[in-house]
Amino acid sequence: MNFMLASAPEILHALSERLRAHRLAQGLPQRELALRAGLSLGAVRKLEHDGQCSLETLLRVVQALGLMAELEPLFVLRPLSIAQMEKAELAQKRQRAPRSKWR
Repeated sequence: MNFMLASAPEILHALSERLRAHRLAQGLPQRELALRAGLSLGAVRKLEHDGQCSLETLLRVVQALGLMAELEPLFVLRPLSIAQMEKAELAQKRQRAPRSKWR
């Protein structure tokens, strides 16, 4: 799935499917994952069913599944080349609309 083109509910659903796949690959029942994450069974079920959860719940599940390293590169500001920085600076400069000829 291309997250750039997806809606928030679609992304949540895709993430919940991925977490479920990791849980199953590790042979963990939902109840065991809930215990490891310090969550209720209902919270894990809701997360896996429709992706609805708090950020804390998501982080607890990710941590309980041993996937914290996957979050490490998330939102890291990557350095740009000089050419990319110059291009970004030009794009950010404020430009005025041309004056109307009808004045």
